[in-house]
Formats: sequence, C-alpha cells, structure tokens
Amino acid sequence: MERLPKKTLILTIIWIAYSFTDYFILPYFFKPLLWLLACLILLILSLRQIVKRFKERTKITSTGIISFLTTIVLFFLTFYRFNKIPSSIIEKLDWKISYCKRHQIVNEILKETIKPNTSMKNGIHKLSFDFPIISNGGNDIWIYENKTENTKTIKFWISRGFFEAPQIYFIFTNDPKTKMSYEKLIKNDPELNWKLEDQWYRIVERY
Repeated sequence: MERLPKKTLILTIIWIAYSFTDYFILPYFFKPLLWLLACLILLILSLRQIVKRFKERTKITSTGIISFLTTIVLFFLTFYRFNKIPSSIIEKLDWKISYCKRHQIVNEILKETIKPNTSMKNGIHKLSFDFPIISNGGNDIWIYENKTENTKTIKFWISRGFFEAPQIYFIFTNDPKTKMSYEKLIKNDPELNWKLEDQWYRIVERY
C-alpha cells in the first residue's frame, strides 16, 4: 500500500493549525488578510495538482489521487461559504470545552467580582490571555448592566468581524427584554441564531 506523501500530510496539519488559530487567536483585523493568503496558496497548490495529474494521466497512482483530492478539499473548505463547515465544528468544540469556564465567569460578573476594566469605560473587560481562549479575537468580553432592572448581558466573541462583517457571540443574559429580542432573531433567522440553553444564546449581530 502506497504511503501518503509527507507534503500532503504536512499541508493538512498546517491547515488544521491555521483553522484553530484563525478561530481562537487571530485579531479580527488580521483574519481577512490571512484568509486571502490561505486561499491564494491553496488555489496555486490546487492548480499545480491539476496540471501534475494531467501530465501524469497515463500513470495515475492512488497516492497521486489522494494528494490531489486533499488539496482540492482543503481549498474548498477554506473558500468563502464553504469555510463555515470547519468553523461550525470548531465552534461546537469551543462551546463544550469552555462551557464550565464561561459559566464561572458569568457567576463572578453577577457577583460583581469581575467588572469592566478598560479606561474607555465601554463595558469591555479584558481577560488574562490564557488557554483555552474564552472570547475570540483578543479574549475580551462585553458586559452590559441594566441598572433599572438589575440584569446583565454578557457577550463572549466567536468572531469580532471586520468592516461590514457581522459580530458573532455566545451570549448570557438574564434581561427579559433582551431575551425577547434574541428570540425574535432566532425566529427570523434560525440558521444563524439559536438558543444554547436557558439564558444562553448564539447570536449574529449586524451593524
């Protein structure tokens, strides 16, 4: 049985590392640039594989076919609209892995052990940059307090967006009016917005 070429294996490992780095760590203003670079590299590699397969069409091997298909699949999984497949898988892992930690942070905010800590006083609290990352694109969380109702809404970023790109969050809220607005979003666009559990939502906000 022919072995998978090392180059194809290395490419796959690099792509997986890129996907996790892009989701968890990269600042939102770097994401589009690195995404374009990744697409360009994979497009070039895909075209090279196509040319190579055409030249070697009389002596096609299973290893060559696997290398060709792997490169093409990685390109399409990176390309716009298709990249939601790996992103959604990582997002589900993110929710499960950091489930207890996010609940702990929410409890500390409700007890007012954690409060906004930026000089701009914009409701942002900067968490220490530990692993696993709790809020993507900088490990910041956004805290809004309705002092009249004594309720809080806490947003953990999934994606901070860029230019006109939407903001995507895991959100905790115990505010009835905010819950109603999220329930309306879920009803209008259930493919992008849904309830995770009591008081927790996955929400896309467009500006």
